[in-house]
Amino acid sequence: MSDNMGYTTMEELTKRVNELYHKSQAEGLTEEEKEEQAALRKAYVANVRNNLKGQLDHISIVEKDGSVTNLGEKYGKKHVGEA
Repeated sequence: MSDNMGYTTMEELTKRVNELYHKSQAEGLTEEEKEEQAALRKAYVANVRNNLKGQLDHISIVEKDGSVTNLGEKYGKKHVGEA
C-alpha cells in the first residue's frame, strides 16, 4: 500500500480528507491544512489506483478459441511504477 500519511487505515485517511473538506466549506483552511488536504488526496488517489490495478491484474478472459488470457500477465507489467 502507498504511504497513508501516518494513518493506519484508509478509513482514517478518508475520514480526515472529509473533515478537511467540510471545514473548507464552512470556514476555510489554513495554508498548512490546505497542504495536508492535498497530500491526503494524493495518497488516497494513489491507493485507489493501486487497488484497482491489483483487481484488474487478476482478471482473466476466455478468448473465442477457448484459451485463457490473464490480463495482469499480458498488460500489468506495462504500468508498474505509474502513479
